[in-house]
Amino acid sequence: MTKIKMIVGLGNIGKEYEDTRHNVGEWFIAKIAQDKQESFSVNSRLNSNIAKVNIAYNNVILVFPTTYMNNSGLAVSKVANFYKIKPEEILVAHDELDIDCGQIRLKKGGGHGGHNGLRSIHQHLGTNEYLRLRIGIGHPGHKSKVSNYVLSKPSVEQKKQIDISIDNAICLLDDIINYQLEPVMQRLHTK
Repeated sequence: MTKIKMIVGLGNIGKEYEDTRHNVGEWFIAKIAQDKQESFSVNSRLNSNIAKVNIAYNNVILVFPTTYMNNSGLAVSKVANFYKIKPEEILVAHDELDIDCGQIRLKKGGGHGGHNGLRSIHQHLGTNEYLRLRIGIGHPGHKSKVSNYVLSKPSVEQKKQIDISIDNAICLLDDIINYQLEPVMQRLHTK
């Protein structure tokens, strides 16, 4: 039976990016680590900050790549290879422009949708058959505004909506880890 063994939180490394929309994936895994009272350790060999947690009686590795977003796949593939984790045992949490702020969707497989972090993961894993937790950040309205939008901080209200959506997803984490995807999708996709 398939279980999630690794959760990746996508984002850019560095203080200047910490609170930006592009780092909501990192917010997700940071919240899990905080709830489990675990901290991240730097693993320069694997290009990652890593924390080990237990979720639903399963050992799970939380990974925040220390590469920039567009090279996240390097870290993901290194960690997966080192711990012998298959792509279908990986959950990637990332920002999603095409979903309203405060909404979250769970998806298995599919294209990268222009997301450079996902594009890099596809290239390095050689497949797109991993789970994604798509954390909605909303869209700025025009394609030309996307880069500045994802690299800027959300408003106080948007941050609150994102935090609530992350908390809601964490409440469903046991089922996600145990690959009970249908009930999770039903709960997340009907909010």
